[in-house]
Amino acid sequence: MSYIIDSDVLITAKNSYYAFDLCPGFWNSLLTQHLAGRVNSLDRNRQELLQGRDDDELVKWVHDSVPAGFFLSCNNAAVVSAYTEVMLWVQRNPQFFDAAKAKFATGADGWLVAYAVVNGSTVVTLEESRPESRNQIKLPDVCLQFGVIYQDIFTMLRALQVQYN
Repeated sequence: MSYIIDSDVLITAKNSYYAFDLCPGFWNSLLTQHLAGRVNSLDRNRQELLQGRDDDELVKWVHDSVPAGFFLSCNNAAVVSAYTEVMLWVQRNPQFFDAAKAKFATGADGWLVAYAVVNGSTVVTLEESRPESRNQIKLPDVCLQFGVIYQDIFTMLRALQVQYN
C-alpha cells in the first residue's frame, strides 16, 4: 500500500508531537518508508510547505533532507483528468459557499484525491470529515465522494509498524 501525506500532517507534527528536537525518528522514518516505496507526498504539498520562513525547521528539512522523489509530480494526463473531475464536483456542489470553493481550488487537497484515485493510494491527513460544512471543504469528505481511503498519521505509522525506541 502506498501513502500520500497531506501538508497538515507534516506541519502539525513539526509544531507539536513530532517536533524535530523531540522526535527526529519520526522524520527519519518518513524518509525510510519513502525509500521503501510506501510514503510520498505531492509537488503541490511541497509548494505549500515552502511558503514558511527560510529558518523554519520544516522548510529546512524539505530543502536539505528530503530526496527529490519524495514529492511526486501531478503532471500526468490521468491525474490531471481526475483532478478536473474533483474540481467539477466541488464547483457544481451547491452545498459549499463560493469562498470555500475558491479556497479549495488554491490548495493541494484536490490533487491528493486525484492522485489517490489514479494510483490507489491512501491519503494521510489530520483533517476530520464534516459533511455538513458549507464554508469549508474537508479533504476526508472529498476522499469519500471519490472512493479514496484516508487515514490519520498514527494509523499509517501502525500499519507500517514504525516504532520509536
